[in-house]
Amino acid sequence: MRKHLLVAAGVVAGVMAAGGIAVAEFNPGVQTSYDSNGKVASAPDNFAAGSPSRRSSIRREVVDFEGSYSKGTIIVDTNERRLYYVMGDGKAMKYGIGVGRPGFQWSGAHNITRKAEWPGWTPPPAMRKRQPGLPAFMPGGPNNPLGARAMYIGSTIYRIHGSNEPWTMGQAVSSGCIRMTNEDVTDLYERVDVGTRVIVKR
Repeated sequence: MRKHLLVAAGVVAGVMAAGGIAVAEFNPGVQTSYDSNGKVASAPDNFAAGSPSRRSSIRREVVDFEGSYSKGTIIVDTNERRLYYVMGDGKAMKYGIGVGRPGFQWSGAHNITRKAEWPGWTPPPAMRKRQPGLPAFMPGGPNNPLGARAMYIGSTIYRIHGSNEPWTMGQAVSSGCIRMTNEDVTDLYERVDVGTRVIVKR
């Protein structure tokens, strides 16, 4: 099933960071198509699949990994802006991520308490107070800044989630959430279960 997102024909009108995500206001008019896995199938020349500058240049890869972490643990290195999924036998899957901007960084150890496909988004009241233009609720879909998948971290307000801004991977621009491309978050989502340990390091 293909999903569609109305995107800008030109330049993004504005970006509002909130709830660990950034809401981009686009000038509607050109459609970007996504497949059921959240992968861009087609896009205008200046967006996502159509322009290298709009895609993430960071590719996931299996790497050597040392440490005493149990197989299946997620390690988020916010300084490196990389996420590691521990595969065991000295290996890990390494992903590029976006992390919290200055003032919104955090660390800790939690478990994944919930998983969701194409999640809806309800900005907390404090975030809507900071940014009155935010919606009370945004349904799930490719135009939702939470992207294709979300994994909720403990009882915090933070998530590991997809993004409709893949070019922000490797940057510190969120309000604390861990962003991944839709392709990468879908890959990770299939590897983990509720209860998976998540360790966020600064």
